[in-house]
Amino acid sequence: MSKKAKTAGPGPWSTFVQSPIAVKAILAGVVISRLGAFLSIFLVLYLTSRGYSADQATLALGGYGAGQVLGILVGGALANALGARNATVLSMTGSALLLVLVYYVNSFPLIVASVVLVGLFQAIYRPASSALLSELTPPDRQVMIFGIWRLGLNLGTTLCPQLGFLLFRLGGHGYAILFWGEAVVALAYGVMAFATLPRKLRQRPAEPVPAAAKAKTEVKAPKESYLQVFRDTRYVFFLLATLANAIIYTQYLSTLPLDVTRAHVDVFWYSLAVSANSVIVILFELPLTKFTQNWPIKISAGCAFALVGLGEACYGLPLGAAVILIGTLIWTLGEILGGPTIFAYPAIVAPERLKARYISSFQVMFNAGTAIGPVIGGVLFQQLHHGVWPVVAVFAVFSTVFGALGMKPVRPVVDARQPAAEAEPVTEGV
Repeated sequence: MSKKAKTAGPGPWSTFVQSPIAVKAILAGVVISRLGAFLSIFLVLYLTSRGYSADQATLALGGYGAGQVLGILVGGALANALGARNATVLSMTGSALLLVLVYYVNSFPLIVASVVLVGLFQAIYRPASSALLSELTPPDRQVMIFGIWRLGLNLGTTLCPQLGFLLFRLGGHGYAILFWGEAVVALAYGVMAFATLPRKLRQRPAEPVPAAAKAKTEVKAPKESYLQVFRDTRYVFFLLATLANAIIYTQYLSTLPLDVTRAHVDVFWYSLAVSANSVIVILFELPLTKFTQNWPIKISAGCAFALVGLGEACYGLPLGAAVILIGTLIWTLGEILGGPTIFAYPAIVAPERLKARYISSFQVMFNAGTAIGPVIGGVLFQQLHHGVWPVVAVFAVFSTVFGALGMKPVRPVVDARQPAAEAEPVTEGV
């Protein structure tokens, strides 16, 4: 075997092309759903344009985030019962109807309730979808497939504001086209999911088990629940590391611009750093993943935890153009080295019957961290000003240590060619 074959795993293109149609649909759905995610971007502007206060608009946006966290938990609990196809159809149909309701209701409590439900329904499909993505992908391509998933997420997130602004202008500076547009996108994805995703996976035949052992297992088999996830102590450490890392990660969007303004640094350097992060991640994460997917998981994920924390902590140096750019490049390097591995890890280590719950637990902690991170950073900045960054460094040490303690020393399988689980025909009813 050549040296190149030993150091590089399957590439992004071959991984995508050789994936079954259901995997391609899930990956396409990430881009489609993120491209049409106008509500989270324009909700505050829409509500203030209708005469509601900034506090009311912020409350509604917070309700949307809370609804998404709740939706992920509900989706993880129902994933095995619903399956990816039913979960996606339910999620997209429900959110489409509720999006239109948000636009037409006039009572603020009803608006908030509708926004919370939109967030909930939009997130229900995510655990089942990610679990199916993992189950239909060979072991040696798990990290790469989640790297492709992240590329779709980043592309959609990057282009969504521009697309939304274009529609806003085309709609005569009205918001109706945004709400109806997102609803149509959700319905389109629901139709695509119904046509391409299996109702459920047909599990591989199990090895013969002696009757006595089988009876004993059936009696003692615990009911599937999140409690079983939390009994995995090492995985709980990983979840805490994820929460801390997500809190750190959001500081470049919330606390750094406050510090830039206070230090009277030209905002051009901040804009350049944020743009550089987006370009580097989109262009280089997947090519690099071709090599990092074969690293021991603790190494690649450890790079992410450590470098993201180190890069953000660098902002604690005397703030200027060089510090902003160097700090951003450091944590961007951590993101592209270990991001795909961290996102793939829950599916890799989860017991088969608990895969959706392991994934949803991770998604909840990541979403919770990105939601409370700006709040924590803002409160600390009001008290400490530039001194907030040493506190960020403490969070970085915490996330790195807990990440090292929580992640099992798993080395990704190389050149595995195990067939994915067979999918039931998509022609079955919902």
